[in-house]
Amino acid sequence: MKKLTVGILAHVDSGKTTLSEALLYLSGTIRKLGRVDKRDSFLDTFSLERERGITIFSKQAVINYDDSEITLIDTPGHIDFSPEAERTLQILDAAILVISAPDGIQSHAQTLWKLLASHNIPVFIFVNKTDLQNAGRQVLCADMRRCFSGSCLDEKFLNAGEELSMCSEKLMEKFFETGTLDNCDISDAIMSRGLFPCYFGSALKTDGVEKLLSDIVKYVPSSVYPDKFGARVFKVTHSDRGERLVHLKVTGGVLSVKDKLSGGNPGEEWEEKVEQIRIYSGTKHESIAKAEAGTVCAVTGLSKANCFDVFGYENDIKTPVIEPVLSYKVELPASINIYTALSYFKKIEEEEPTLRVNFNEQHREINILTMGEVQLEVLKFLMKDRFGLDIGFSHGNIVYRETIANTVEGVGHFEPLRHYSEVHLLLEPRERGSGLKFESDCTENELSKNWQRLILTHLAEKKHNGVLTGSPITDIKITLVAGKAHKKHTEGGDFREATYRAVRHGLMNAESVLLEPWYSFEIRLPGENIGKCMTDLECMGGKFNPPEICENGDAVITGSAPVAKIRDYMLVLTSFTRGKGTISYSFKGYEPCHNTSEVIESIGYLPESDIYNTPDSVFCEGGAGFVVNWRDVEKYMHIESVLKQTQPTSSERTYAQRAEDYIKRAATDKELLEIFERTYGPIKKRETSGPIYNPSVISSKSAKQESKHSPKPQAVLNGKEYLLVDGYNIIFAWDELAKAAKENLDVARNQLIHRLCNYQGFTGLEIILVFDAYKVKKNPGTVEKHRNINVVYTKEAETADTYIERVSHALSKNHRVSVASSDGYEQMIILGNGALRIPAAAFHKQLKDTEDAIRNLIEN
Repeated sequence: MKKLTVGILAHVDSGKTTLSEALLYLSGTIRKLGRVDKRDSFLDTFSLERERGITIFSKQAVINYDDSEITLIDTPGHIDFSPEAERTLQILDAAILVISAPDGIQSHAQTLWKLLASHNIPVFIFVNKTDLQNAGRQVLCADMRRCFSGSCLDEKFLNAGEELSMCSEKLMEKFFETGTLDNCDISDAIMSRGLFPCYFGSALKTDGVEKLLSDIVKYVPSSVYPDKFGARVFKVTHSDRGERLVHLKVTGGVLSVKDKLSGGNPGEEWEEKVEQIRIYSGTKHESIAKAEAGTVCAVTGLSKANCFDVFGYENDIKTPVIEPVLSYKVELPASINIYTALSYFKKIEEEEPTLRVNFNEQHREINILTMGEVQLEVLKFLMKDRFGLDIGFSHGNIVYRETIANTVEGVGHFEPLRHYSEVHLLLEPRERGSGLKFESDCTENELSKNWQRLILTHLAEKKHNGVLTGSPITDIKITLVAGKAHKKHTEGGDFREATYRAVRHGLMNAESVLLEPWYSFEIRLPGENIGKCMTDLECMGGKFNPPEICENGDAVITGSAPVAKIRDYMLVLTSFTRGKGTISYSFKGYEPCHNTSEVIESIGYLPESDIYNTPDSVFCEGGAGFVVNWRDVEKYMHIESVLKQTQPTSSERTYAQRAEDYIKRAATDKELLEIFERTYGPIKKRETSGPIYNPSVISSKSAKQESKHSPKPQAVLNGKEYLLVDGYNIIFAWDELAKAAKENLDVARNQLIHRLCNYQGFTGLEIILVFDAYKVKKNPGTVEKHRNINVVYTKEAETADTYIERVSHALSKNHRVSVASSDGYEQMIILGNGALRIPAAAFHKQLKDTEDAIRNLIEN
């Protein structure tokens, strides 16, 4: 029997739960259609859900239809509960996105579409309420192609080869070759997200629903699972009896009662036994002895497992995209002990990970981070219902984030008596919305792999706060670039202290940026009120598209604005439109704060007074430890700064001077000009020939600053300097190239070649870029001259590091040689050969500095 997991997602009030009822009814799972307005729907079992008429918690039901077993997951549609919907995405084989025909495509539906795309989930679209007045099937299809994808296709054309072939290149090629497209072609296109079938009907009247169900079974194949056990946790709840239920999907092998599952961070590992395995359908469940791959179930006996945990072969932990944007102070009755209340909140936090519970020990207050006021209402209900506790909340404050705008090195040293550790971290800004990334670019020669793993664990385990407002940091890549341990005195806790201090030290030295959350919005209002609304949005600092005028004279305005400005706009909108205006929100992401100084002043955070997040280090002298202020750490540290290591160039000229020289050479050299203009555009004639570079942007780096971990370079006999680059090592060490390589390795390789050509023109180095080709049978190896650099593809049975070892040894006898690579073993060989080593992160910064210097010259 085919096993499928299908989720239903939608903007609130689109009829998602009604569609779930119709699917259950038509499959024979329930005998009577429930209705949301009559408060008897099968899946909305929580009393507040029936009272409010909205889905708050995701529910599951098992459908048997046409020799297939479908686990149907009904998710919340209200924006306040969108994290609940997001958590289910990691276990879905396919999704149904419900659109309300009268309302059209609303902003939250577009957010859900992006989430589905980010998880690469096949989507079937059901346009509901077509029995009510709407824009019509053709117009709605056009809107979906415009807002979602050009591959959205009305299901009535699924058997029309010509219409179907227009959805993807693969379908078009097959149609031109054979003249027909079969069900396998349709299935492949849907599962690869090259086709999104669109169904039209009324869930309340069950119109069009059976066709949707039939096509899901027809076109969604069974997933192929490995024999090795694996599972993903997507939810934690408590039963009516108080039992802790861990909801998971088995993604490989078999899970049996009494099996032991393990997890936890290094030093905090746990192992627990599965006591029961339950298959839920609404509020009812049956217990089973074992769950095969593809089964969605709830298990008891696991007190430590949490949402997003993985077991067995699974190791790709999914992190949530949607985060809470508002913070509320909890107001407790005078009779309740604050620690007792905190324990209650922590129990609920297990079930709702995005409901962040923070306890301020200094002020003895509990703060709750939520998506909005509806979620607060649910929380108040749960606290009263489960624990008999009446609570209130203060007016919500905005949840800010912090990031950095420049690359810095953070140093943490922890050396009280009989303890020792030093950690050097490179902090680099990442693109907006990318979150935190931790990795190591440190050789095992400097620090053993065990210590490196421990440092990465400490980086990931803590919520690191910024230095402007004490808000959590985001969009930063933190790379371990150097570290030191003591054979006798280093303990695990020492590296925890050094790591935390290194992060904080880096943040204190960086150019910090305060970020605030933004909402995407969709406003519908009478045409006569457009002017007032647009003026309001401009005053908020919002961004919006030109209004779209509907046939009835109403207008629709879409755009985005800071949450701080637009979250209470519904009251204003209702007032001046006399109740005719509506607004819907969806979380867009974080952007630089519009009133940074005002926010920093109002919060009044003092980073150096935060004893729990100190940037200072501890050194030892005369048998006693002493604290060194973060400003002076570099004077005492035991490892030299990675950012101050030798640049692989033959002069001490500034980046600006070299950039100026490169531009002049490029203007007169046809080959250089072609390389230059691909990246920076045409060289424009300037009226003055004097320097136009701001020296404060990129500082000059002196070649005299030698790393004490690199050998002194040999004498240069003929003036040539060589840079050897381990191609694939660099590609997979740099975020932008690694991302490109996932889609097309040739593209990433060409991007690296192109950037190195510019770098060669800038530095004048002799560059040899080496790529592994040792697995290619009978490959003799090639050396190609690509513009102004040499590109080597190694011969069969010869790896890139073997080639680099051989060539660096030969060249370093008479020339100065540098090697860019993060291969630990290779770096040891490099040092032994008398060459300079450049870790991937440091080389990335050098290359970016050169590009920035050139752009500064061009733009000024």
